[in-house]
Amino acid sequence: MLIEKHEKDNIFAHIPGLTFRLSPELAAIDRVLEDEELFCMICNDLAQRYPQTLTAGRYSTPVEVTLRMLAVRHLYDLSYEHTELQVADSLVLRQFCRVYFQAVPDHTTLWKWAAQIQPETLQAFNERLLAIAVQGKLTRGRKLRMDGTVVETNIHYPTDSSLLADSVRVLGRTLQRAKALIGEQSGLAKETFRNRTRSARRVARKIGRLSRRGKQHLQATYRQLVRITRTTVRQAEQVLAALQEQAPAAGQAVAATLTTFLPRTRQVIEQAVRRVFQDEQLPPSEKIVSIFEPHTDIIRRGKPRKPTEYGHKVWLGEVEGGFISHCQVLAGNLSDDSQWQPTLEHHLEQFGHPPWQASADRGVHSADNEALAEKLKVARIILPQPGHKSETRQQHERQRWFRRGRCYHAGVEGRISVMDRKHSFKRCRNRGEKGFACWVGWGVIANNLTKLGQGLATAG
Repeated sequence: MLIEKHEKDNIFAHIPGLTFRLSPELAAIDRVLEDEELFCMICNDLAQRYPQTLTAGRYSTPVEVTLRMLAVRHLYDLSYEHTELQVADSLVLRQFCRVYFQAVPDHTTLWKWAAQIQPETLQAFNERLLAIAVQGKLTRGRKLRMDGTVVETNIHYPTDSSLLADSVRVLGRTLQRAKALIGEQSGLAKETFRNRTRSARRVARKIGRLSRRGKQHLQATYRQLVRITRTTVRQAEQVLAALQEQAPAAGQAVAATLTTFLPRTRQVIEQAVRRVFQDEQLPPSEKIVSIFEPHTDIIRRGKPRKPTEYGHKVWLGEVEGGFISHCQVLAGNLSDDSQWQPTLEHHLEQFGHPPWQASADRGVHSADNEALAEKLKVARIILPQPGHKSETRQQHERQRWFRRGRCYHAGVEGRISVMDRKHSFKRCRNRGEKGFACWVGWGVIANNLTKLGQGLATAG
């Protein structure tokens, strides 16, 4: 049964000589998280875990504890395990998280509850934080600066050989699980359940060694690895059919794993054949770079140190005060200039007025984007034009207000850098497309909670 809160207590009142010392920023965040609207958003999602979560079963971890422990996790960039240890070990965090003298939830319990929170809820959560910031007069939405970054998925560098070896490994270990369930009564030969992971791994390592000599030495070895993978696929197809016919309820999870990874493995085989043997250049939309995170996009932004990135492009809008007011995970490698209009429209809907100043990088400049900003009555439009500039345009961009706007815009790079270093915004540690969206959402929330805490502490 879902419960909302523990009975209120003050653990410091029970320990003579100790006083409750909460940093001003954390005390301000503590007051923000007492907001009833924020609490209800999370509570509504957690209530959907099971059909009778609200009415039956043993008492759950309180919603308030779950919310605050997840906030601590992302504020301090901790894993679930370290969040549990830090809260259990600190009287201050026990009080902040409203755990008091109760048992701290296990880290596995925490991530299971965290998985119930939807990306849309986190987006609404952030909207509410912005409203609190406006009420506290920490921002008015007068200046808007926007930029894109890439949040990488948690995958290794993709090569055809490593993807084939990964596919054999996953299918092979799943065959072993199926053998334990239906091995004897399935009527399948013992060879059908053979795990070919070692063979695939050995051939993949050989490809790695031969790749230093050039492509002409790889063909025969790649044919061997593809043959091993295709054999494993045929085995998995036979076992899947047997599982669907005669497996007990416990075997449905094994069947679901095979159903998920078989199509991805076939795509990896086709991709390797076309690239290695037919020497085709596949478009990014037809490539798969991970069988575990198939939603991963291939992003090329022309960065010298990292020409190719694997993840998703994320577009951010920041208002004065350091608050991220807009965050959008983009599908594919969209051009930056397509995000100017939705960001301005979102700002107008959120604050009820256009920004007095709006800025972005050269890649966003276009005559249509400038015209749109003028139509929305943005007073100062900071969009430097790339390439050759006419004398009139040069004079326009040399004006003092334009140059100062460019200096102000540079701060968005610093904001992204802080989020990368402080809240692990650079690389997503969650799994799946939904998990990716939640990781980005929590990163933005952690940034805005930090700025709220600093601003309210200074003001109060």
